[in-house]
Amino acid sequence: MASIAQEFTKGFWKEIPPFRLVLGICAALAVTKSLVDGFGMGIALIFVLVCSNIIISMLRKVIPKKVRLACYIVIIATFVVIVELITQAYVYSLYEALGIFIPLIVVNCIILGRAEAFASKKSVLRSALDGLGIGAGYTLALVFLGALREILGRGTLFAGSQYVINLFGPSFKPYAFMVEAPGAFVCLGLLLGIMNVLGD
Repeated sequence: MASIAQEFTKGFWKEIPPFRLVLGICAALAVTKSLVDGFGMGIALIFVLVCSNIIISMLRKVIPKKVRLACYIVIIATFVVIVELITQAYVYSLYEALGIFIPLIVVNCIILGRAEAFASKKSVLRSALDGLGIGAGYTLALVFLGALREILGRGTLFAGSQYVINLFGPSFKPYAFMVEAPGAFVCLGLLLGIMNVLGD
């Protein structure tokens, strides 16, 4: 039972994708201009990762080894299209904010990596827990990075939603570069440094 629990919890610290595994960096830098955008991307990735892990694990003995990567991409792409259509239909503002990064989930190295290294070798339950844990850890990382950039770059939380909170009042002068590409690199670098100092 302990090992099954570890499949889920490892994604929260030991194997948290952007900080420990250094995977999914492109999306982490591009879609974390706000907490809401980071959370939306994280939820989309959780759905795709869990569903694709389950299907790949179920079919692992049927998929021929020579075409396994192509099969994984077809499975992953199916769930990405579902996510894209759902966000476009029901959360259009998020769909616009995430833009091209929703379809690019297909080639996200986190999902392909978990499919190849884990789901293709383990049981359905373990694969589902692995996907849920890694996806939740990635979501927490995106939310934290997005919140940090939004606080410093805008002085708000929950920008892009109807629940926007102004944290510092009208006299606050935001560091506008924090919501641009350089700010993403600065924040990610600081968080990577903190994670290295804290260690295992």
